[in-house]
Amino acid sequence: MTGADPYAPQSGDRTYAVESYDLRLSYRVRTNRLEGTAVIEAVARTDAAGVAFDLVGLRVSRARVDGRAARHVQGRNAVRVALPRTVVAGERFTVELTYAGAPSPRRSRWGTVGWEELTDGALVAGQPTGAPTWFPCNDRPDDRARMRMEITVDDGYAVMATGAAGRTVRSGGRTTTTFTSDVPTATYLAAVHIGRYRTTPLAGTGTAADAGTGTAADAETGTAAVPPVTVTAPPALAAAADRAFRAVPDMLRLFDGTFGPYPQEACALVVTADELEIPLEAQGLAVFGMNHLVPAAQRLIAHELAHQWFGNSVGLARWSDIWLNEGFACFAEWVWSEASGGPTIDACAAEHYARVAAQPAGLLLSDPGPDDMFDDRVYKRGALTLYALRGHLGADVFAALLRDWARDHRHGLVTTDDFRAAVAQAGGADAAELLSAWIDRRELPALHGGS
Repeated sequence: MTGADPYAPQSGDRTYAVESYDLRLSYRVRTNRLEGTAVIEAVARTDAAGVAFDLVGLRVSRARVDGRAARHVQGRNAVRVALPRTVVAGERFTVELTYAGAPSPRRSRWGTVGWEELTDGALVAGQPTGAPTWFPCNDRPDDRARMRMEITVDDGYAVMATGAAGRTVRSGGRTTTTFTSDVPTATYLAAVHIGRYRTTPLAGTGTAADAGTGTAADAETGTAAVPPVTVTAPPALAAAADRAFRAVPDMLRLFDGTFGPYPQEACALVVTADELEIPLEAQGLAVFGMNHLVPAAQRLIAHELAHQWFGNSVGLARWSDIWLNEGFACFAEWVWSEASGGPTIDACAAEHYARVAAQPAGLLLSDPGPDDMFDDRVYKRGALTLYALRGHLGADVFAALLRDWARDHRHGLVTTDDFRAAVAQAGGADAAELLSAWIDRRELPALHGGS
């Protein structure tokens, strides 16, 4: 990108790119007090005498650049750090920020997002601009980085966060757990979940030795292996969580065969003791409310798992292309429905086409505008677009398109134009025109699908 994302123009600083975040966080649930140190390794994109980091509701007490004290000025939504000298494009530098405060969600045009207190714990709902409520960052979807977090909480509480869980150390009535993510992670996909939880492996999934390798066909059975999955939940909800997630191994096998190997270093499922309006995905992680442990929520579990391929691995270069996340995840719901003996993909498409047709017209899928980027029509019309392509290309060519898309852009950034090129390569000009009819025109095309 060459400038601010027009959907979130006040977020991010394009003069630099982050290579890694190293966060040391201490949180006390009772007082909602967060203390943190962020060590940010970055590289200059342009010559710069200072850089800005998004930060909301927390105060920086000290800034250092390459080990030296640095001046900083904090505003309402960001802290600007003066560099000791002008850095030139391509030069690397390290910023260390010490900060603290009472984290809370920020108000946005999409509602409140960010760090949120629960009845007895906390969670992060980062999408799209909530990350600055708990750590200083370059909050742009196109600036992905490695992450390491050390999170300390009072004994009695447990933490699950983005990345592979490392060692846990107890000292002085407090517990510190380390999480590391070596895959590039967008700031909105970084998450922390704190509560009176217990973490256990999910039955029927892989061992810790399988983590980070992706799944592969089992040499003897020819079926896809399943990565290790952990369930973090209040002990009182453990049995209900096990029942709710019983199909997760089958979902992962299906998506392995449909989209390719599982692309994340971890697969963690978190259940809160509170009810949540919707589940939330993060890198290698998804959180569900206790109200989602019901059979009707199976499609939501499939949706959040599919995001590990589409959104969390194949990532957005700009928010206007959000349908590449949500449309693909919704289509994955239909794939799971058919495979698990529920309504077929054809039936799902027909049902949701009728619903979209009954809603107000005028949404442009390739650029819905910031107010409508999370509109249900983006989700469902996006899935219908894929369904229409499947009918036009045929099931086999379409399946190859999805696998190639996930493989070729694994942990990369994409735009709708990238998908246009992939569709044109797979099906020629007619397929590209069909795609355009669905995403570049406001009127809803007639539905021609099936395979």
